[in-house]
Amino acid sequence: MYGSTRENGNTETLTERAIKNLSAHRIFLKDLEITHIVDQRHEESGFTKVQDDYDQVILSMIDADVIIFATPIYWYGMSSVMKMFTDRWSQTARDDKFPNFKKSMTNKPVYLIAVGGDKPKIKGLPLVQQFKYVCEFMEFTFKDYILGKGVKPNDIVFDKESLHQAKTINDTLMENHRTLRT
Repeated sequence: MYGSTRENGNTETLTERAIKNLSAHRIFLKDLEITHIVDQRHEESGFTKVQDDYDQVILSMIDADVIIFATPIYWYGMSSVMKMFTDRWSQTARDDKFPNFKKSMTNKPVYLIAVGGDKPKIKGLPLVQQFKYVCEFMEFTFKDYILGKGVKPNDIVFDKESLHQAKTINDTLMENHRTLRT
């Protein structure tokens, strides 16, 4: 699940290293219409139905063996498109179309790949913690993360530690021959 708004950005480059030579279904959130919702969790009528591309992404997540969330670190958090997508899970958890959403996601392995420019290996840790909490709530299995450093296009190729971590994740995924959703 790519949460960048930039084409071929550092986050995408690093993620592509992690899934090299693997069968992966790539989802670019920036290319989809995902509408924000009004929080109606506590209203008797529930959430207002929304017609957009969101449901197709949820179906893809449900079908996936492994999910990789890839987001640039914007203002010390995930990108707006990634945040809007995860915020919609409150609706999905109560949607008749997905009665077993949370159960179908239980124990699904999840990886986080994030790239930022301002000391991301330290300042990106709250983002990692946020994803860990999300995974805990959804009962995903949070496997690993990479916090890469990059600002300008292709800066990530100079972050040897992150490239090595991507190779390690790739090796792990290759061993397990999993179908990915990124």
